[in-house]
Amino acid sequence: MKNLVYLALFLGTYTSFAQTDSTETYNEIDEIAYQRIIDSINNSFTYQKGTIILGGDLATLNVPNGYKYLDGDQSKRVLTELWGNPPSENLGMLFPEDTPIIGENFTYAIEITYSEEGYIDDSDADDIDYDDLLEEMQESAIEENKFRTEQGYPTAEIVGWATQPYYDQNTKKLYWAKEIKFEGEDENTLNYNIRILGRKGYLNLNAISDMNQLSLVEQNVDKVISSTEFNEGYRYSDFDPDFDDVAAYGIGGLIAGKILTKVGFFAALLKFWKIIAVGAAALFGTFRKKIFGSKKA
Repeated sequence: MKNLVYLALFLGTYTSFAQTDSTETYNEIDEIAYQRIIDSINNSFTYQKGTIILGGDLATLNVPNGYKYLDGDQSKRVLTELWGNPPSENLGMLFPEDTPIIGENFTYAIEITYSEEGYIDDSDADDIDYDDLLEEMQESAIEENKFRTEQGYPTAEIVGWATQPYYDQNTKKLYWAKEIKFEGEDENTLNYNIRILGRKGYLNLNAISDMNQLSLVEQNVDKVISSTEFNEGYRYSDFDPDFDDVAAYGIGGLIAGKILTKVGFFAALLKFWKIIAVGAAALFGTFRKKIFGSKKA
């Protein structure tokens, strides 16, 4: 469906240009039409800055300096219509201020979601062997690839830690990054995960990009981590054992993606099975070749 939308946009733009000035070369029309589509899509979104209340009164995001916030409804459009992900609920996205949603200058984006899986007991945090955990996750990925193939999705291989997990006992915040190799992709994918533990679940800030953006993500990760907090009544310290549910996993299970179901790892990767925004630009390039032919040297 998204391919048809792009093609319709492209053909419509091409037609309008072709009718306006017959002296323009096809290559000039090609470049102008391509850039007009990219600009039109990027300019169709409205961003916010400052203080954002997430999920009703669940949490507060103070948009970090150098970032812009896209609300949940618009973020759904980005993730599903533009980037080709299955529909999912989210609380919005953060983009570096100078980063477009699609185009060659895309760097990375951060999706914000909330999972109400219960209070996560963090008593196992100091006892986790992250090398062993990585091996377990890699083995799970191999098993899950059978299911991915059956569902028509590319296989995924965890190459290793891009950033080894770190848990801050004081702030109840956890982060780690995985390098993932998706079948058919030339560049490996970066999944940089930030978890903020709360009374009934956790906030997830997931940085989406290519591996070559790891250093850029890490330059700003501290201010992203500190930008979001649960509001009173939803904080980790507000947990009441007499009323609140406890999750069936601890810190290790949270990192491994074992969320009660056998397909937990698959579900965790499925959301971003094709996330690279530059790929949307490549899609237009395919249409250009088909419609206009290759440029002469």
